[in-house]
Amino acid sequence: MSNHQNQTEVILIGAGIMSATLGAILKELAPHWKITVFEKLEKAGEESSNEWNNAGTGHSSLCELNYTPEKADGSIDITKAITVNEDFQVSRQFWSYLVKNNLISNPENFIMPLPHMSLVHGEDNVNFLRKRFEALSINPLFKEMEFSDDPKKLKDWIPLVMEDREINEPIAATKIDSGTDVNFGALTRILFEHLKDQGVEIHYNHEVKDLKQDSTGAWNLKVRNLEEGIVENHTAKFVFIGAGGGSLHLLQKSGIKESVAVGGFPVSGLFLVCNNPQIVSKHHAKVYGKAAIGAPPMSVPHLDTRYINNEQALFFGPFAGFSPKFLKTGSNMDLFNSIRLDNVFTMLAAGTKNLALTKYLIEQLLLSKDQRIEVLREFIPNAKSEDWDLVVAGQRVQVIKDDENGKGTLKFGTEVIHSPDGSIAALLGASPGASTAVSIMLEILEKCFPEHLQEWEPKIKEMIPTYGVSLSDKPSLVEEIQAETDQVLGLINEKEQRTATR
Repeated sequence: MSNHQNQTEVILIGAGIMSATLGAILKELAPHWKITVFEKLEKAGEESSNEWNNAGTGHSSLCELNYTPEKADGSIDITKAITVNEDFQVSRQFWSYLVKNNLISNPENFIMPLPHMSLVHGEDNVNFLRKRFEALSINPLFKEMEFSDDPKKLKDWIPLVMEDREINEPIAATKIDSGTDVNFGALTRILFEHLKDQGVEIHYNHEVKDLKQDSTGAWNLKVRNLEEGIVENHTAKFVFIGAGGGSLHLLQKSGIKESVAVGGFPVSGLFLVCNNPQIVSKHHAKVYGKAAIGAPPMSVPHLDTRYINNEQALFFGPFAGFSPKFLKTGSNMDLFNSIRLDNVFTMLAAGTKNLALTKYLIEQLLLSKDQRIEVLREFIPNAKSEDWDLVVAGQRVQVIKDDENGKGTLKFGTEVIHSPDGSIAALLGASPGASTAVSIMLEILEKCFPEHLQEWEPKIKEMIPTYGVSLSDKPSLVEEIQAETDQVLGLINEKEQRTATR
């Protein structure tokens, strides 16, 4: 063990999109602060942020039906849809700031324009989609959304999905051209290159083994250098745990009271990826359906055009799976090692309340490839097994905690946990995570650095002009912000291209 104490203002644990985003923001707000990053793997963006481990949807509620539940009275609740969309607008503004100021370049390497669609079958689902469209389209954030239950129109929108389809029940879709495909793996790598240029110390092959707060309020970390096999000591005033599925274990080791009665349930995913370029070329959209009864929200089926290494790809899924690992590169003991006296009853209560989820996961695990192709045929009627390969996606660890809904509640979403003194924060959970990373990091700044906010606010507003402002009731501001970020990020969608060439 090295006895030398390395001191820094900020330590970021994990080289994923969250640490990359927080590091990039802090370097603009406090350029003289020393920031150090520790990543267990050999390079950045290799776990949940990697482009092969997520769907790449710029989550903005344009197509995700689970963000707009139907209430008991039959009306549609669009509250979450508005929140997620506004959060994604914040991300777009920050990325645009970085591009405009030549801090990063070539945005086409990480974001591309792509229509977002929702597709449903059956009279009840068509009625739901129509009501959802009517509720959303009057909001300026969703005003360009179109609805159609005309099979001829749908064939124009999604020819591959409608090819050889027998129409024996009502079918409908919504479409909005301002959607995006985001390569979060590429964006993560771009941001870490930027941070390296800004003098941030990035240590790969370094695993944080333990962390404790001392009497001064600083955090002392024991970090194993995996290449040299030695343990180093590092001290920081602020620690961010952004290690994806690995965050829970480190949060528990911190000993803060906010880590008590918090657990995690890992869900793995698989995608079918098309290996036939002719089929890939026939589809150009992200098309989301409705989740099966008992399925978790992150298992909503969708057929996605993707841009990976500047080439178009086609994904379908996800199919849920189970592994006790909290990371793809993790240990089969991860789940068991996370169970402690303070969270065991929370975990058991969550298991009892989510028997339908357990049944669903077991059913998903037992699916053969041919059975998965049958599910794909709900989207592509003439799909052939030989045109598709099965790819294992990233691990997602859903948060389990006690809250106002009772003991042992399984949470679907992203959770920020921080100490009362603001010296440490951890990010747990899953979707819409990466898409809303900038808003999440701003939340961490507000909770952990309140003494700096007044000083930082002008710079924050330079980076994110709508900071602190709700967009949903400001049509002209929405139009202005979207037009500017479209131009800077190169997001000229198909409808605008057709208009421009007339």
